[in-house]
Amino acid sequence: MKRRSFCRSLALVLFVVTSARTRAQAGQPLRVAWASIERAGSKSPYLEAFRGGMRELGYAEGRNLVVDTWWADGIAEKLTQQIDAIVRSKPDVIVAQGGLALGPLLAAHVDIPIVYGVSVEPVEAGIARSYARPGGNATGMSFFALDLVPKRMQIMKEALPATKRIAVIADPQHPGQHKEFAAAQAAASSLGLQVQYFPIHDDAQFESALADIARDHFEAILAFADGFTQSYANRIAAFSLRERIPAVDGWSPFAKAGNLMTYGPVIEDCYRRLAVYVDKIRKGARPADLPIELPTKVELVINLKTAKAIGVVIPQSLLVRADEVIR
Repeated sequence: MKRRSFCRSLALVLFVVTSARTRAQAGQPLRVAWASIERAGSKSPYLEAFRGGMRELGYAEGRNLVVDTWWADGIAEKLTQQIDAIVRSKPDVIVAQGGLALGPLLAAHVDIPIVYGVSVEPVEAGIARSYARPGGNATGMSFFALDLVPKRMQIMKEALPATKRIAVIADPQHPGQHKEFAAAQAAASSLGLQVQYFPIHDDAQFESALADIARDHFEAILAFADGFTQSYANRIAAFSLRERIPAVDGWSPFAKAGNLMTYGPVIEDCYRRLAVYVDKIRKGARPADLPIELPTKVELVINLKTAKAIGVVIPQSLLVRADEVIR
């Protein structure tokens, strides 16, 4: 039964890819479905980055490209309800913005090629067999870059030289999170820092963690970068200002929400890179054979306005290295 099921799934994937190739040869526009849990009408920088990548490859909406957007208005269940309509629209490729968009598509066993940008460790999350040959009908970019953890903590130490005790907040259900914490522990040990882990997976845990961090007088917060933790960026910023505890993360929206600093991948560049995957699939490549890539561009973003508000003096040596300084 498993063999028949596998063969049936493989045949469906081959049919979809062959159909995409046939449409390309016939000169029909490439149809892309953009699936996101963001709110409808939001000016997503990630969608615009993807569109920019498509333009760089010679695609133009209204001529040889159609991008249909599917928004879930912040409700993951709504995207699940839209899957049948997405499939009926007959896109050549679906681009999933984040794991919250990818999860429902994989759970529904959608046979259309999927290209994704996710923060999880893809093999541990069960969405790929390996980085080199992901298998199935989905591939793309993972923002999960362990090698950036020690560098982020080095920068954190440079910005906050007197800091000794750091509270790490992260979603324990985020695949790969334990590897990231192990990397943070190793980096902290080499820098003479102490780290304590605070798991957050709902509002109650979040509020409890912040209360404990304030009560125990932690000197800084390191938030792991993922969509769930990012959703608390504004509330962490408010807490940081109130308690004068600087907070650091890996994605620039965290600093732009009012937190002190971020160091990590340029997420917009990752979504621009997804256009290359879509183009290759258009030309006949199978997602199963397209390796999952990691970010190649990183950025340091410092919110100087927040630094001044909480009494942190950022060294000039760090400011001149910043890719963006928010004043």
